[in-house]
Amino acid sequence: MSIATTVYKTQGTGNDFVMFEDIDGDYDPQPKEIAAVCDRHFGIGADGLIRVTRPQYVKDIGEEELKACADGGVEWFMDYRNADGSIAQMCGNGSRATALFIRTMHGVDGDEPLKLGTRAGVKTLTPMPDDDELGAHLFLVDMGAWRIGDVDAHVVTVAGSDGSGKGTFVDMGNPHVVTVVEDAFSTLPVLEDIDLTSAPVVTPAIDEGQNVEFVRIDEIDAGEDHGEATMRVFERGCGETLSCGTGLCATAVVLHAKTGVNHWRITVRGGKVDVDVTGDDVMLTGPAAIVAKIEML
Repeated sequence: MSIATTVYKTQGTGNDFVMFEDIDGDYDPQPKEIAAVCDRHFGIGADGLIRVTRPQYVKDIGEEELKACADGGVEWFMDYRNADGSIAQMCGNGSRATALFIRTMHGVDGDEPLKLGTRAGVKTLTPMPDDDELGAHLFLVDMGAWRIGDVDAHVVTVAGSDGSGKGTFVDMGNPHVVTVVEDAFSTLPVLEDIDLTSAPVVTPAIDEGQNVEFVRIDEIDAGEDHGEATMRVFERGCGETLSCGTGLCATAVVLHAKTGVNHWRITVRGGKVDVDVTGDDVMLTGPAAIVAKIEML
């Protein structure tokens, strides 16, 4: 089997993962087995699988990525795969779950930041105090640089839903198109009524595909440079999920471009997170949890 028999179920704002540690590079997860384990009826069920391993045991990264990990003092790499077995560059919620997993497995206490290797570069995760609204086991993730395309350059439609929305491309290490709904420019249904049982259609198309986020602005306080919003997401390789960390960051980048507000508290179906946008990077703060230890037969 290409996956360890002892695995853990973890989650970050309801974005859930099957996770296991591979210290010596003994495992090479294959798409068919990943899809079987992540199946919610015939397997354990998850949005994706994470192999926590050493950077040198990740076959698809090159010398430049390995050097970045070495220069950054990285011990651990988050080898993330979508539920269909496809490789994903980055997962913000998964990085928090991975950080909690590493700290728990290796008895790490205190507030020392963790350097984590990902296919989107080295990420720094810092433990934060529990918060009544955001939850427990919080981590602040430096998600790194972002890149935004022309605002409203895409049209987004959804099978089974009338109307269309204007979408904006954001690169967070993986591709996103963000659509603001319930405003003067969207003719899509209200956020909760959008049918996300099938993949939204983005025009012009993005060759590699994309995650698609739908967001409603709930409140803006320009004086305090703070806003609140609610988001739903369709992830490529997964379908609709309760949360998407890179999608939350992409959403905040687009909201920043449209409103000038830098700091956002965003509600998803799995909880709430804080996202802070600067000209250089995005910071994501949210909870993580280890749900269960599972022995596979």
